[in-house]
Amino acid sequence: MTATKGTKYSILIADDDSGCRDALRSIVEPEGYRTVLVESGEEALDIVHEQAVDLAFLDMHMPRLSGLETLELVRQFNALLPCILVTADATEGLIREAFRARAYSVIPKPVSKNVVLYTVVRALVRVYGDPPGDVATE
Repeated sequence: MTATKGTKYSILIADDDSGCRDALRSIVEPEGYRTVLVESGEEALDIVHEQAVDLAFLDMHMPRLSGLETLELVRQFNALLPCILVTADATEGLIREAFRARAYSVIPKPVSKNVVLYTVVRALVRVYGDPPGDVATE
């Protein structure tokens, strides 16, 4: 299950490491998703307030606001936005905390293209109901 070109979904990628942001972007953009890249939790909150995004990747370890803290703040005003935490240290405790905060999933770094795409499609279908690949084409 992957999206077709021209899909309507927009993905926010928040990570203080430009290499990680670019890696996620390079996985999802060729599948037709639009991306918005930011380098902090504060910027992610601004984007979620100002723009329509359909899914968010949040790096767990960012300065000032962690991905988990950002997720908890996002939940205060957008309870349905699927948020996926990305971390190099996916411990059992962190995963429990993430699910308590209602993260959709936790993906370990380095990310796998197949895991990222599978998780994105499943999250979008769960929240919005229609598979991204079913977007009408000309």
